[in-house]
Amino acid sequence: MALLLRPHLRSFTAVVILQVIGALAGLAPLLAVAELGRTLLAPGPADHAHAWTVVIAGTAGLLVRLLFTAASSGIGHVLDGRVQLTLRLRLAESLGRVPIGWLSRRRTGELAKVVGEDVSAVHPFIAHAPGDLVAAFVVPAASLIYLFTVDPRLTLITLIPVALAIALVPLLMLPARTREQEAYDAAMGRIADSVVEFVQGISVVKAFGGGERAHRAFLTAADDFVGVFSRWVRGMSAIAAGMQTALSPPFVLLVVLIGGTALIGSGDLAPADLLPFLLLGLGLTAPVAALGHGFDDLRSAARALGRIRDVLAVRPLPEPARPRPPQGHRVELRGVRFAYDTGHEVLRGIDLTLEPGTVTAIVGPSGSGKSTLVRLLPRFFDPTHGSILLGGVDLREIGGRELHRQVSFVFQDVRLLRASVADNIASAAPRASREEVVRAARTAGVHDRVLALPRGYDTILGEEARLSGGEAQRISIARALLADAPVLVLDEATSFADPQTEQAIRRALTATAGERTILVIAHRLETIADADTVVVLSDGAIVERGSPADLLTRDGTFAALWRTHGGLPPGEEPR
Repeated sequence: MALLLRPHLRSFTAVVILQVIGALAGLAPLLAVAELGRTLLAPGPADHAHAWTVVIAGTAGLLVRLLFTAASSGIGHVLDGRVQLTLRLRLAESLGRVPIGWLSRRRTGELAKVVGEDVSAVHPFIAHAPGDLVAAFVVPAASLIYLFTVDPRLTLITLIPVALAIALVPLLMLPARTREQEAYDAAMGRIADSVVEFVQGISVVKAFGGGERAHRAFLTAADDFVGVFSRWVRGMSAIAAGMQTALSPPFVLLVVLIGGTALIGSGDLAPADLLPFLLLGLGLTAPVAALGHGFDDLRSAARALGRIRDVLAVRPLPEPARPRPPQGHRVELRGVRFAYDTGHEVLRGIDLTLEPGTVTAIVGPSGSGKSTLVRLLPRFFDPTHGSILLGGVDLREIGGRELHRQVSFVFQDVRLLRASVADNIASAAPRASREEVVRAARTAGVHDRVLALPRGYDTILGEEARLSGGEAQRISIARALLADAPVLVLDEATSFADPQTEQAIRRALTATAGERTILVIAHRLETIADADTVVVLSDGAIVERGSPADLLTRDGTFAALWRTHGGLPPGEEPR
């Protein structure tokens, strides 16, 4: 919290001071009524001058309260807006610098919750909690000082409901309650994940008939949340009910009346002196009730800020102090090992050389480490051990901008911008001419589809038209071709294309390869029949390598995968 408010400490201090003055001034009307009652009910003639002074003081206090609390609230909400803007800008900047590999392993809903809900959770703490917390401490303290001057014994009796409520507070802080709150937050995150992923993947879900499965995933998350919420409510309900009963006006009035009646009956308290306790006794409990909400806001904000700090604490991949440009685009992997946070090695001792002008295909069963391997080339991650060289230079010694110019990556899961088709294709080469954009689209086999859109290459995707998964992949491939990076990595980049389209794209890539180094994970094995080298991974290690024909002749792992997937003989085109 301190780090959050340090740049805004002056404004936050003003919010608190104004709230303190407003809270103290808010006691004036109550004190005026109490004093007026004592003055008018006192034996003998009434002191009219004192009575009018009390009335004027109470009215002035009410006006001061309105002015100062309004000023505090206004400054607090402006401060809240600034803090939220600062946090979102910092998160956007941080997410723009974190390793892409880190992003790829996070759920979209999880990050959306941090940037959206968690930042918004700061609002009550800044805009409302100061008023609740100040009122909870300042108002009771001032009231108690006044009541002690009237009668200390009845003051202690009036504090009994507050003491009972405070005695229940530690029960809210038990480890079981904390675990229930954490489970509640996690369940809410799972619901957000399932909704975001369902909406983002709706086209794929419908295309492959997975609507029921996706809907069932959301229902499972919702049912899980209901169970967690029910346990949280059961744990909190008895404590909350006890606190609400102790602080309720009827209970407070009952305690004050019983104590006051006993003292009046014994002659230790004047009847008129009971009035301040009836008025201010209720004023003691209301701030304490608000205190509970203030602490709830504080705890919620603390949890949210913890998640925000976790994102802000993710370190970007280190940039070299003295970047070195690669000499050529020969790619070498030397003794590469890699493990994610769990510590389990996904890649084990990979030695591989990719020569310029060649196409290297990575195949293997699911979980063999194919995607992890190809994502090391654009430096989404750094190897745990070993090194990857581009043009004889370790990737860690190449500047980020230079590396992005040298290595282009086409994802399986394509994300297109809400912009024109031309802008989407030219996003990696903003200065490209329209002719160059069209040439890349022709090569990727998507030109005719673009011309069929309402405004051709000027059509805004996501507004004026939507593309299928295969069409979006071809736009992504056109973008990579236009970037003209000497190293091209395709991570199952034609998985949504039909066999004929995939073959056309493969032929286009081969025809434009030139001196380009291409590394590809193929969705269908027959489409890599023309690859120069096939590397077979199993459990993170290379078990076979060679040309497709040689590997089929060996009748090993690749041949078994080929037969399992119904591959065609090398060189034969699909019908």
